[in-house]
Amino acid sequence: MTTAFGRALCAMITPFTTSGALDLDGAQRLAAHLVAQGCDGLVLSGTTGESPTTTDAEKSALIAAVREAVGDRASIVAGIGTPDTRHTVDLAREAEKAGADGLLVVAPYYSRPPQDAIEAHFREIADASELPLMLYDIPFRTGIRIEPETILRLSAHPRIVAVKDCSCDFLAAQKVLARTDLAYYAGSDEHNLALYAVGGAGYVSTVSNVVPDRLRAVLDAFDAGDTTQAARLQQQATPLIEALMSAGLPGTVTAKALLTALGLPAGPVRAPLRPADDKTTDELLSLYKTLITT
Repeated sequence: MTTAFGRALCAMITPFTTSGALDLDGAQRLAAHLVAQGCDGLVLSGTTGESPTTTDAEKSALIAAVREAVGDRASIVAGIGTPDTRHTVDLAREAEKAGADGLLVVAPYYSRPPQDAIEAHFREIADASELPLMLYDIPFRTGIRIEPETILRLSAHPRIVAVKDCSCDFLAAQKVLARTDLAYYAGSDEHNLALYAVGGAGYVSTVSNVVPDRLRAVLDAFDAGDTTQAARLQQQATPLIEALMSAGLPGTVTAKALLTALGLPAGPVRAPLRPADDKTTDELLSLYKTLITT
């Protein structure tokens, strides 16, 4: 099994001030907290990081600020995916300059290119910098899969080293795991243990914004050979995972609501997203308190 960027990666929210500006101080404080609570790596400007509504300059500034905060205590993977290959290449180079350790690149959405064009897109980006690249397969957002055969071909590229899997296709993941050395990360928290148990590298988790230590404990128990405890810990986290990720609101919205309730840096979401209401926040906080006391 290859880990590439560590095992326990947080898909970190991007903190904003009350006026909606980028909150670099808050990002540094949150990043330091997450690493202290067990995150091996931080994925910045991904889906949870509201990448569609942050500027290129904000993305670079965020990488530099978080790098300063965590030093070499955690890897930093920069989300740079756009539907435009040229733009994504530019972002790859800027992320490298800003201090990222790796790149998270989503399939080129909206245009829905065929698989040979998707493959060419990823190859051009991988050739644009010296940073290792994590493919991001999330078809319910992009409208297209990175098909397993495409991933298999891309695995031959020396800088394409990992996959964040949000395809919910467990069979396809196992097929790629069996035939490559790619580090396969669960991108949906309900799959964290299941994918790890068949050779996955770990997870890239939205839920770890709020309970990083509890999610890492699942992997630690499995590595220690206590699979019963690992399963128990995963099951205990399930109600909060469901509330954060499957309650009808984007995970960014629910994670920011709970972080704010916990007194951690988060701030508002940017439009077109809207904040969670008080009822939702109270329910999340109740589930959080139940989990941390079990």
